[in-house]
Amino acid sequence: MSLGDEHGYGDPARPDGPGGYGGTGQTRTRLPGRSGDPYGGARRPGRSSSRSLVTVVGVVVLLIAAIAFANRGGGGSPSADSNSDKPHSAATAASGQRPVRAKTGGIPTGYAHDQQGAQSAAANYAVALGSADMFDTARRHEIVNTVYAADVAAHRQADLDNAYSNEKFLNNIGLTKDGTAPQGQTFVSRIIPVGTRVTAFSADHATVEVWYTSLFGLSGEASTNPVTESWYTTTYELKWVDNDWKVTDFQQKDGPVPVGRDQKASTAEDMTKAVEEYGGFTYAR
Repeated sequence: MSLGDEHGYGDPARPDGPGGYGGTGQTRTRLPGRSGDPYGGARRPGRSSSRSLVTVVGVVVLLIAAIAFANRGGGGSPSADSNSDKPHSAATAASGQRPVRAKTGGIPTGYAHDQQGAQSAAANYAVALGSADMFDTARRHEIVNTVYAADVAAHRQADLDNAYSNEKFLNNIGLTKDGTAPQGQTFVSRIIPVGTRVTAFSADHATVEVWYTSLFGLSGEASTNPVTESWYTTTYELKWVDNDWKVTDFQQKDGPVPVGRDQKASTAEDMTKAVEEYGGFTYAR
């Protein structure tokens, strides 16, 4: 996997590589809606009232059907689908089990020695590896030493230090040479897991896929790299070591990418305010 892929901007050492910067390969661009606001965006012309009415009626009908299906009785014999390998909707429901027992450097640690624990670990480690903290040397070292297995961390640390200190890479994503945002702007790098699944599991190893959306860019009136949204799936190889799950390797791919809604992009002021006021979560399977 290319360095820096946790953020969706490709290989920092290859600015012209297929990954590019800022996840632009698969990101829908919304043009500014008014001068001086890189986050603005014009809405499409309004639909006719008759078309809107048809749309509303269709949504209501589908909602009623969904409710009826969800509440139907369970007295009959199991359907053929019950033996299918496809996951049911309950597969993404909270289990009620405690996801973690502790935290290290602000990162949840101490996961259960089972599949749910591996999934919770992968989701929370993805959040840490995709955070803006990775651009701070001391914080990056703490994150890597927390989420990676000890026999992998040292080698990975050196690679990441080279990547995150690459001035050309930092310049391409709009940061200064020390990895900070220009004055008057706020750097945003967040991963929001949507779901996880185990594709392989044994007593000491687990392979977990994390599907997530990422926010990446600079929020500010003068930003030339506004915050954009991208979708990825990262496959984490985990090892059970020192009574916890730790990362040994990972691979990333694009998508699945949903169809974007016709929503107006927020202003730079609103985006900055949201980043400063809304905190993150501890993720659990």
